[in-house]
Amino acid sequence: MSDFTKLYHDAVQLLKELIAIPSFSREEDLTAACIGAFFQKQAIPFNQYKNNIWATNQYFDASKPTILLNSHHDTVKPNTGYQLNPFEPIIESNKLFGLGSNDAGGPLVSLIACFVHYYPQFDLPYNLIIAVTAEEEISGKNGVEALIPLLPTIDFAIVGEPTLCQLAIAERGLLVIDASAKGIAGHAARNEGDNALYKAIKDIGWIQTYQFDKVSDLLGPVKMTVTAMSTPNQQHNIVPASADYIIDIRVNELYQFDEILDLLRAHLSANIQPRSTRLKSTLIAKDHPIVLAGISLGSTCYGSPTTSDKALMPFPALKVGPGDSARSHTADEFIYLSEIEEGIHFYIHLLKAVQ
Repeated sequence: MSDFTKLYHDAVQLLKELIAIPSFSREEDLTAACIGAFFQKQAIPFNQYKNNIWATNQYFDASKPTILLNSHHDTVKPNTGYQLNPFEPIIESNKLFGLGSNDAGGPLVSLIACFVHYYPQFDLPYNLIIAVTAEEEISGKNGVEALIPLLPTIDFAIVGEPTLCQLAIAERGLLVIDASAKGIAGHAARNEGDNALYKAIKDIGWIQTYQFDKVSDLLGPVKMTVTAMSTPNQQHNIVPASADYIIDIRVNELYQFDEILDLLRAHLSANIQPRSTRLKSTLIAKDHPIVLAGISLGSTCYGSPTTSDKALMPFPALKVGPGDSARSHTADEFIYLSEIEEGIHFYIHLLKAVQ
């Protein structure tokens, strides 16, 4: 068996084992143990913090730059449309079916195989850290965000997600706003009060028609959508004193969250409160060495509409990997075995091409 064949065989076997273990976000302890056991079999020392597993290359040298290889081992809950058992790894017609096979099992085991390939090499021009992290699907605080402070200084990262091995150099940020319009309660029959619902509707009309000036070549315009609305009273004859609504904002890489918040406060009558400002839009430069390496392999750059752990990294990161994002979170999720094989090849050659 050739070295590459063994890498591929071990990667597919690991993915089958991971599929068979439920690993919903915040419940990843058993898949963490499975990944730890894999590294033990490979005679690779590893560390664990919560449900995050990481390891460094054998000849780690603090004087060299360090590249983080990262993907996640948690999954969403299975789609109600599943016809197959989501926890039974089934191979049929070159497809490996199972929950998490595509998002992000295929990229994960391909990155691990790449790390195993480079682990014993003593003359690498850089260090490698493999980090298999938790809670990505819920952007949880006990995943990669909790792990990064424990790691050596990272120069840049490769984030394993299904992108058909194309280069996701930009990602939309996510800003969720709770807005509350205030009025004065009164009796509807006597034309009393100050209707908060009308104020909210006026705000929503502005949100619906407003167009942001800066349009990204990679991600297009900022998209702002009101997704829910409510008032505290359900009686027909009371003018509401408050009306609450939620704004979902998908931010391109040309805007900072503070700019968006300042704009909303200037134009809306409602009080606004961001739920979180953690999931910022990101961009890695097209002339960054890892991006140029990917371009040299024939991959193209694009902007991703979905958010990943890349959003939580305080250093440049490229999202790339085998599999197709369109299959993520779908019923009877699968990845082609050939995609895993190609993914291992891609990651190995991507790191080899870094200048």
